[in-house]
Amino acid sequence: MAVSATPEPSEIPEETGTVTTAVPARLDRLPWSRWHWMIVIGLGTVWILDGLEVTTVGNIAGRLAEEGSGLPISSAQVTGMAAALYVAGACSGALFFGWLTDRFGRKKLFITTLAVYLAATALTAVSFDVWWFFLFRFLTGFGIGGEYAAINSAIDELIPSEYRGRVDLIINGSYWLGAIGGALLSIVMLDTDIFAANIGWRLTFALGVVLGLVILLVRRNVPESPRWQFIHGRGEEAEKLVSDVERQVEEEKGRKLPPPAGEITIHQRKSIGFGLIAKTVFTKYPRRTVLGLALFIGQAFLYNAITFGFGAILTKFFDVQVGHTGYYFAVIAAGNFLGPLLLGKLFDTVGRRIMISSTYILSGLLLFVTAWLFSQEVLTATTLTACWCVVLFFASAGASSAYLTVSEIFPMETRAMAIAFFYAVGTAAGGIAGPLIFADLTESGVIGETVLAFQIGAALMCAAGLVAVFLAVKAERRSLEDIATPLSSVKTPTPAP
Repeated sequence: MAVSATPEPSEIPEETGTVTTAVPARLDRLPWSRWHWMIVIGLGTVWILDGLEVTTVGNIAGRLAEEGSGLPISSAQVTGMAAALYVAGACSGALFFGWLTDRFGRKKLFITTLAVYLAATALTAVSFDVWWFFLFRFLTGFGIGGEYAAINSAIDELIPSEYRGRVDLIINGSYWLGAIGGALLSIVMLDTDIFAANIGWRLTFALGVVLGLVILLVRRNVPESPRWQFIHGRGEEAEKLVSDVERQVEEEKGRKLPPPAGEITIHQRKSIGFGLIAKTVFTKYPRRTVLGLALFIGQAFLYNAITFGFGAILTKFFDVQVGHTGYYFAVIAAGNFLGPLLLGKLFDTVGRRIMISSTYILSGLLLFVTAWLFSQEVLTATTLTACWCVVLFFASAGASSAYLTVSEIFPMETRAMAIAFFYAVGTAAGGIAGPLIFADLTESGVIGETVLAFQIGAALMCAAGLVAVFLAVKAERRSLEDIATPLSSVKTPTPAP
């Protein structure tokens, strides 16, 4: 049954007029250009920092727990409590900055969130006590959570519909390039022949700050989303920005652009309240809400089942030295990045429903197989890592598609907040409970408990894949406004199921 997503006039706050614009169609018909590469580099590279951050902390846990590290903390506190606080910060930051992103614009917030992340990371490097380390792990996550909302919404609104799926997947998958760097960096930083035990881990955080400052300089050139501008009463700015981009692209390609496919008429507004956002997400699009929650919870638990106990499993069951776990993690991180890189285009061609459901279900089934092989004690550190690599090749593409999905299936006015909500709820379920559960299971040294950790992650991943079979939205190569008509639209839309 068709449901109107256009709010009653009394629900539309601070209207500034009605405008008809072709900005969305003009952006979607652009060919790939240097301008799009600038967007990708300026916004997408922060995931590399996130991967570097999380992986480094996981790999240096053993060193931090040793006497002489300069920090009176245990390995379990690093991989358990500190990890949970980092994720709690990310969930809080996503909700806080997500609301601000929809209200004040993408650009202001993707500058602010990176600044928060950089400051907190720098202060983590000078930790002198457990409470200080915990506090700034929380605040580092707070900045990263805001990044997820601001960056994903901006990327999807700036990238043409033909490329949106693969670009979003590859950008979110670039987290694992940082993970590779973090794994290899930890090998050097943990070598006490090079750096003292109380210095190496601090320099690791400091390096993250330096890289972040470089990204901040590039990001200053990334524009505001024209889609956000024309809805929030800045239509002239949106028209000028898109005209400048069109001129650049025509000069680069040496040909005129084709005419845009159509126009949209909307009520401009300055802000939107939480009430209308909640009503839209839960009442207008309940099936999409179930889909988003399933995808986020499934991927969060699978990744926590593997990654939070990664180092402990290798050292306890296979006698791998603490300083060598980075080599193994670099291998599975490579598998994680190759998944979105090689499979990303299929999300735009084969389609969202088939690719999302198949990557989730296949990765879950493969993890069940890995758990069984582990229980039979037939694996070595190398073969277990190979199994994880295959599992995460598919899981990474699926997990990245979760961010893509919630970014494109809800109306423009709620986009950043929708990303924030699903990220926060899904990650809180898997990312706060996960570390606390899996740290105990994988560090116990009992094979059966580690197998249980694998099975929990695998089961939830398969369940999310089955939800996608029935509820995934056909969004490939479609305009964002076609997938979910803006709440400000004058016309009454009929949303897809």
